Amino acid sequence: MPEFRQNLATREWVIIARERAKRPEQYKVVTARPAPPPFSEKCPFCPGHEEQTPEPHLVVPNGGPWKIRVVPNRFAALAPELSPDRHRMGRYLFAEGYGIAEVVIETPRHDLSIATMRDETVASILDAYAERYRAIAHRPAINLITIFRNHGPLAGTSLEHPHSQIIATPIVPPHVQDPINNAHAYFNNEGRCVFCDILTEETDVKVRTIEETEHFLCFVPFAARSPFETRIYPKRHWGAFSGTTPEERRDLGGVLRRALGRIHRALNNPDYNFIIRSAPIMGEDVRYYHWYILIVPKVTTPAGFELGTGIYINTSVPEDCAALLRDTEPAAIAEA
Repeated sequence: MPEFRQNLATREWVIIARERAKRPEQYKVVTARPAPPPFSEKCPFCPGHEEQTPEPHLVVPNGGPWKIRVVPNRFAALAPELSPDRHRMGRYLFAEGYGIAEVVIETPRHDLSIATMRDETVASILDAYAERYRAIAHRPAINLITIFRNHGPLAGTSLEHPHSQIIATPIVPPHVQDPINNAHAYFNNEGRCVFCDILTEETDVKVRTIEETEHFLCFVPFAARSPFETRIYPKRHWGAFSGTTPEERRDLGGVLRRALGRIHRALNNPDYNFIIRSAPIMGEDVRYYHWYILIVPKVTTPAGFELGTGIYINTSVPEDCAALLRDTEPAAIAEA
């Protein structure tokens, strides 16, 4: 029997189509992508090709062969030299495309992914995210910083080399602001953070939990919009990823690697997006908002009903997806 489920934080509804639900293992990618080589002569991110990218904002380590490079995006949709001022064109509002766009080249190895890296490598990538987040937050008129990773063509990536992106904008769009407003309303009604309440509920029932550590809970949400949607919530309440401690990032490096490693093995390395959801700048310490990571494997495609109503039809059962991931060993680490 199908059922409606509501996301407690956003108030969005999804349909869990149990009568159409596949067994979780049926979402496995049938044709695996070919394994890439450790080095590609054509790749601008591989070692020895540094002149093909703009001058880096951050290199780790600072001296000797690099392990992580953060560079301006050569093909950015936004530019820091433009004006953030808004203007009217008749009844319409517009502004120049002011913003920051950076690429985090995660490793010199062309053939790795976060799922196959060592935990400490992933933690170092998170450190680079945090350092650039804090630096960009001081830029004038920047109001939102989004960190994300696209893995595979269906997720929107055009370069195979392991990389993620940081984009900062002067605009906080409704897609981000509306859930914040809902969280504020929940706090006013209940006197508690809605994300902390979700943490408590998921920790209590455990049926959707994939992994729990000292600092984080990894789980499939109650109202998952698509099969194997996964979230990682920090246990410590804070609004923005930039406020994480080095100890938390060490822990998160393992949690994130294992979550993506389980998805990699269970679904045969599917395309996916992951996004770090953070509060807008200057909203980091509010009592009603809580940063988190969202992982969305690209194993289904939204169709007309989803686009027309905003109600997603999930042809999997969240509890079943969580059970499969919980029982799956992460992909083997390929990094020496």
